[in-house]
Amino acid sequence: MPDPSTMANRPHPASARAPREPFPSLGVPGAAWPTLSSPVRRFAVPYALPGTVLALACAALLWHGPILQPAHYHEFADQRAAFGLAHAADVLSNLGFAVVGLMGIVGLARNASSPLLAAGRDGWLLFFIALLFTSVGSAGYHLAPDNARLVWDRLPIALACAGLLAATWRETIGVGRWVTPALAAGAVAAVAWWRLTDLQGAGDLRPYLLLQLAPLVLVPLLQWQHEAPMRERLAVAGAMALYLLAKLFEWADHGVLDALAVVSGHTIKHLLATLAAALIGMALSWRVATGGRASSATGPSSASIANAPAPARHGE
Repeated sequence: MPDPSTMANRPHPASARAPREPFPSLGVPGAAWPTLSSPVRRFAVPYALPGTVLALACAALLWHGPILQPAHYHEFADQRAAFGLAHAADVLSNLGFAVVGLMGIVGLARNASSPLLAAGRDGWLLFFIALLFTSVGSAGYHLAPDNARLVWDRLPIALACAGLLAATWRETIGVGRWVTPALAAGAVAAVAWWRLTDLQGAGDLRPYLLLQLAPLVLVPLLQWQHEAPMRERLAVAGAMALYLLAKLFEWADHGVLDALAVVSGHTIKHLLATLAAALIGMALSWRVATGGRASSATGPSSASIANAPAPARHGE
């Protein structure tokens, strides 16, 4: 007969079981999903929060109704010519996009075999190519602003937003390669919708604005949700802040030129947006240069994410 004292000290079978799987995607230690099956959980957890945010944004835009382009949109503050170019400051300030785009494309080519960029490579390539074409499209538009030329300004901007979101989505949630062409097609459709409705006298900007808004909210959200290295999160936060500041200068185009006399708000908008794109490119350079090591104690490194084994499925 076993000694009762040893039986009392023996662990209960239930306490010896492995703890429930935590919520790695939400970063909540010890939280568990007790009722859903593993396949449903693998799908639901990563998509729940960003999907809810996106659904609420779509619902708000549908409720609001068509958003029209301001009637005097093409009347920019700085009309000065230089070097034989009309609106020279607004034209030449697009050169920075070409520099950042080319540097990004070259960087991706030099690190073609790096596993640290493998998941989001298609999206990053779309992002940097779109920046290159933004330089061309925006410069061409500002030479003689009208809605027909504005298409070629807005299209590469929409593709850059799609590329940034696709790269982040693939690096965090890990969906298939279809997401990049799908978001690129959505970008083309958003600009096409605006142009088609513009030709009919409406010019509805809602899909285009949604595509610009989505990366501002979803990219930081996905990085936080999946515990990206702190250095990359700070770089993206800085880029988003610069882009929002750029939009404020765009809105205050005439007031800035009146106050400063030498430069307009729209020209500053181009420069700030270029800095925002450069900051994202720098974050990728840091990732490769440091081997994906996290720059803070919070969050796993990109290398550990890239090399982590896939979670085992039930029954395997």
